[in-house]
Amino acid sequence: MPDFDAWDVVKVPFPYTDRPVRQRRPALVIAANGIQQEHGLLWVLMITSADNRGWPGDVEVTDLIMAGLPAESVVRTAKIATIEAKEAERIGTLPPADRVVVATHLPTVLAQSVRYG
Repeated sequence: MPDFDAWDVVKVPFPYTDRPVRQRRPALVIAANGIQQEHGLLWVLMITSADNRGWPGDVEVTDLIMAGLPAESVVRTAKIATIEAKEAERIGTLPPADRVVVATHLPTVLAQSVRYG
């Protein structure tokens, strides 16, 4: 099994929340290293076509060749999944400028998802 790094663009069987199906699609690795070594897992964000209706927190992928993507795409920061690393295939990497934008959205998305008390 290859080792993955944060910001790798991979093709994975991404689960849908609104239907009982998984489809191989691109995703962005946001956590690997420890979670992959200990559990064989990756945390990934969905990458989807830029033609789809936009969501708050979507981040445009500015270099499709570097990312290994065939069409204009966005990282959907609101859709995170845990994937088995053995099912992932690296296809590219997210451009450095796009990483900064994704990283600014992640704390907000995660904070809105967690309730204390």
